[in-house]
Amino acid sequence: MYKPRVFLWSSLIRGYARNGLSDEAVAVFRLMLQQGHALPPDKVVATELMAMYAKSGDWPSADLVFNRMAAGGGRDLVAWNALMAAYAQSGRADRALHLLDEMSQSGLKPDAATMVTALSACSSLGLLQLGKKIHRSIVEDGLDGHVVVENALLDMYAKCGSVAEARRRFEAMRHRNVVSWSTMIAGYAMNGDGEEALALAARMRDEGVEPNHVTHLAVLSACAHAAGIVSRGRSYFSAIASPTLEHYASMVDLLGRSGQVEEAYQLVKEMPVEPDAGVWGALLAACAVDRRVEIGQVAADRLLSLAPEGASYQVLLSNMYAAAGRWGDVEKVRNRMRKAKVRKTAGYCSVFYGGDRSHPQSGEIYAKLEELMRRVRDAGYAPRPARCCTTWRRRRRRWRWGRTARRSTCSDCHAFAKLVSKVVGVEIIMRDKNRFHHFTRGSCSCRDFW
Repeated sequence: MYKPRVFLWSSLIRGYARNGLSDEAVAVFRLMLQQGHALPPDKVVATELMAMYAKSGDWPSADLVFNRMAAGGGRDLVAWNALMAAYAQSGRADRALHLLDEMSQSGLKPDAATMVTALSACSSLGLLQLGKKIHRSIVEDGLDGHVVVENALLDMYAKCGSVAEARRRFEAMRHRNVVSWSTMIAGYAMNGDGEEALALAARMRDEGVEPNHVTHLAVLSACAHAAGIVSRGRSYFSAIASPTLEHYASMVDLLGRSGQVEEAYQLVKEMPVEPDAGVWGALLAACAVDRRVEIGQVAADRLLSLAPEGASYQVLLSNMYAAAGRWGDVEKVRNRMRKAKVRKTAGYCSVFYGGDRSHPQSGEIYAKLEELMRRVRDAGYAPRPARCCTTWRRRRRRWRWGRTARRSTCSDCHAFAKLVSKVVGVEIIMRDKNRFHHFTRGSCSCRDFW
């Protein structure tokens, strides 16, 4: 039996937790354990502790609390959902899906919150088939009537490249909210169909649904990733009553992608609020593509003061110098990164990391790659190192054996993929960090505008 003072510990922990004092709550919990007390019998307190550990990135402690809850018979559906959501939201979607399997094996029946988290994990990993399996379970369990679940299904299908299925689900919904509309518009934007995204935004307005800041971002993204509708994006932005920093960053990105770097820079200078790293990063990316070194250096200087540890910005700066043929400046940036111990994240897909040979069939894979390279060279391909994001061998391997990249697609890799789709006669579907690219018969769905 628990001693009365254990409940006093629980009350103190709960009080700290509910007032946002997570560090104090964790400190009290640790002191409680040091004094020989067991986990609080209150499931709510234990779940809050677990969530606080997860929020701070202390996963071993979060798992420890979770496992102790199981030993005490107090691990309910709320606890499972809390830990699953924490993993999914922190970029550890694979662990969230592993917990879903464990929960099913324990005999607990998932609810709507469980399914939303599971679908979110599938979205981030691009697991369309697993997402479809979860969709079937949702229907079987009668959870498909919840609008939050339906919205998660829209997001999963769109982010896994099946935008047509997402649209079918959207049209079948009995009740839609602003999240439903925004998700569908963003889905079209991600898959390069800007015209359909704008048509849906117009329909949303006609049906009296008020857009929110996410809707605005989705529409601007659609204009940024589709050729020929930049002017409409400019008009849409000017109609936003109170644009946020994210909206400004998206507009700078839109202008930069259309080659309007001077206009983008002018927009940044005229902002009524101080530009953040997102805005300057969008401008630097535009300069890297358009080889506008002078403006790019201004953006880079601001970024180095705002986010000195940002590896992606320094890589952009290096790429800009490389595209302009300024190899001395490239070396200076790389030396600065080495001295500051700033390392860029390795590019990877859902199958492997760039350059690895861990697969047991790596010999066959590289042999097939060489065969593919011979065919593509015979068709006229020649690598363009200044426009390539990294060594060609690492990037080419993705087109043969994987579909999901975690970085932006460089122009050289994009040209290579188009040629492969023509030479081999297959469709290549690739998701980078911005959008989907569907390569067929030597053409891409983005119409070379990304």
